[in-house]
Amino acid sequence: MTDIDRPLGADPHSADRTDVRQAAEGVREPVSQPSETAPRAAGPLTGLLVADFSRVLAGPYCTMLLADLGADVIKVESPAGDDTRRWVPPTTADGQSTYFLAINRNKRSVALDLRAEADLAAARELARRADVFVQNFKPGGLARFGLDYESVREINPAVIYASISGFGSGGGKDLPGYDLMVQAMSGLMSLTGDPDGPPFRSGISVFDVIAGLHTTIAILAALNHRHASGEGQHVEASLMASALSGMVNQTSAYAAGGVVPFRMGNAHPSLTPYEPLPTADGELIITAGNDAQFRRVCEVLGASGIADDPRFATNSARTANREELRALLIECLATRTSADWFEALIGAGVACGPINTVDAGVAFATRIGLDPIVAAGAGEAAVPGIRHPVTYSRTPPSYPLPPPGLDEHGEQIRAWLASRPSPRRTGANE
Repeated sequence: MTDIDRPLGADPHSADRTDVRQAAEGVREPVSQPSETAPRAAGPLTGLLVADFSRVLAGPYCTMLLADLGADVIKVESPAGDDTRRWVPPTTADGQSTYFLAINRNKRSVALDLRAEADLAAARELARRADVFVQNFKPGGLARFGLDYESVREINPAVIYASISGFGSGGGKDLPGYDLMVQAMSGLMSLTGDPDGPPFRSGISVFDVIAGLHTTIAILAALNHRHASGEGQHVEASLMASALSGMVNQTSAYAAGGVVPFRMGNAHPSLTPYEPLPTADGELIITAGNDAQFRRVCEVLGASGIADDPRFATNSARTANREELRALLIECLATRTSADWFEALIGAGVACGPINTVDAGVAFATRIGLDPIVAAGAGEAAVPGIRHPVTYSRTPPSYPLPPPGLDEHGEQIRAWLASRPSPRRTGANE
């Protein structure tokens, strides 16, 4: 039961809200948990039904975050399944794509062929019952099935309908939307790599992830608006818009300062030092966000005089003379190992760190108590993965369901969708 069933325009703080909710109980019947799993713990989004028509990364990442927090997410797949089921290697020992597993826990899967009349009817009924509808088809791609926003709004006026595309629904609507394209076309790749080398992509699909996060924020904001007003709405995210926002200081350099940034390797355009520096046995990230931090760096290195040198006394001076400063710091760092310097610098409150491999990163997170790995599901069906990134003091995330097999819950969901439809309140006079 959610606020989707409250009459439009009703006062969200009225004394009879509970009565309205209780009167509408059963308006949307949640799909019951599969019998082989433990009951889902109550979370901040418990009771929210999400129809997930998204594929690949941005949408599934968004809906997984919602599912971790208690939302009931039904993943609608084509009969062939989400593309990432076949994005390998790597795989688990039983051949499952670890890419798919990373972003699809806590969901139920139903395979629907939207070209088939019965399956399309089921999809539309799911859209009618959903609190939230998430899709990342090319703009306009669902219109021919009657699953675009305008069509869904006609049968579900309070729906929060979230669309994710590569380049928006305007002039870029016909462009395919893969993350690599956006990394190139947004300018990010022009910033990544050595100054005299070729541009490089990020090691992850960074703008898919950011767009997924932005969509999650948009959905929660729209739900809060509906909580107060009863009104649903269409929220649109795009990888390109998320890229320009996510490039923060680099896009601001152009928008506010007319400066076109360029590749600097691992150096920072506005801070020095803020990069990996060689030691006696490897490299160590060393950062100084202000003049006091830089002085502490110099004191630990036994070179306090560097901090007093007018060429390096302020951040603007250090960035203007970065090559001279880098040579002096490298000379000092060459006398000890990365581990020795890490211990000494951290002890002095200087932000620094080794360049880890992924396994070492997970091990470090475990060592400092972040508990990065959780099991989704129970018993032999449990699948390990990286936990939800946020902790909650009252309503923690939970992981009752492993990533689903294709159409694993199809029979259950189709039966529920074919059950007696319940009325949905769409206005104060209805």
